[in-house]
Parts: sequence; C-alpha cells; structure tokens
Amino acid sequence: MARTLIRTLVLFVLWILLSGHFDGLLLSLGIASSLLVALLAGRIDAADREPQRMAVGPALITYWAWLAWQVILSNIDVARRVLSPSLPISPCIVRVRASQKTDLGRVIFANSITLTPGTVSIDLQGDEVEVHALSREAAEDLQSGAMDRRASAAEPTQ
Repeated sequence: MARTLIRTLVLFVLWILLSGHFDGLLLSLGIASSLLVALLAGRIDAADREPQRMAVGPALITYWAWLAWQVILSNIDVARRVLSPSLPISPCIVRVRASQKTDLGRVIFANSITLTPGTVSIDLQGDEVEVHALSREAAEDLQSGAMDRRASAAEPTQ
C-alpha cells in the first residue's frame, strides 16, 4: 500500500510539473489518473514473476549522460542529411551483437539504439539486435560496439 501511495505522489508531482494546471477539475483528474497508473503498475508488478529492479548508480547516470550526448549528435547528423542533398542517405539493415547478460540489459541496449535518431531496433533475438540505420556511418558506429560496451557497463546486476 505504501508503494502505491509513493507512486501516486511521484506521478502526481510529475503531472503538475508537466501540466502547470492548478484549477480544481484538472487537479482532481490529475490525482485520479496518477492513482490509476500507480494501481495498474502495482498489478503489473504482482503479475510479473521475475521483477527487475534497477538501482540508479554512477554507472547508469554516466550511461544516461553519454546516451543523451549521442542523441544530440545523431539529431545533428540526421538534420544535416535531410537539409543537405549532397550528404548520402544510405539506409541499411545490420545485426549488432548485444553482450548484456540479462534480458533487461538487452532491452535497455535495444531501446538505446531506437532512441538515437537515424537508427531503429527492429528485432531482438538472443544476443543480436537487428537494426535499421539511415546511413552506413550510423550502422558502422553501432557495429563498433561502443554503445554495447557502455550499456553492458550500466547493466543492472542480478
């Protein structure tokens, strides 16, 4: 019960920060939606036989900062390719090795690829991620393994 109340409170505070509305009706709808999401999240936790908990530590924070920088760099690259016809767009599909040891680690890695503009994770099977890349350079950057190594270093331990 305490976990549901904490979730509700955190979600409601986030709702207020993002919405900026303070009239009665909207506040009550914000509380109701926060409570509903917290209750659903609690039911999902109960149904999940192997819940994964992540401790936010220095490795994960460092990874998030690095990933944010990669998203910025990729945004610039995609914008340049769209705005400059002389830069090639050479779409390709590649398979990238995922060296993470847990399912959660592999999902974080695949989602990190998708968050980076110009690349989309298509499929995740075993220790490989199938990726669609907007350019050959983006595909080669993924195949270099830098993101894989960083995602592995930030992976939660069991």
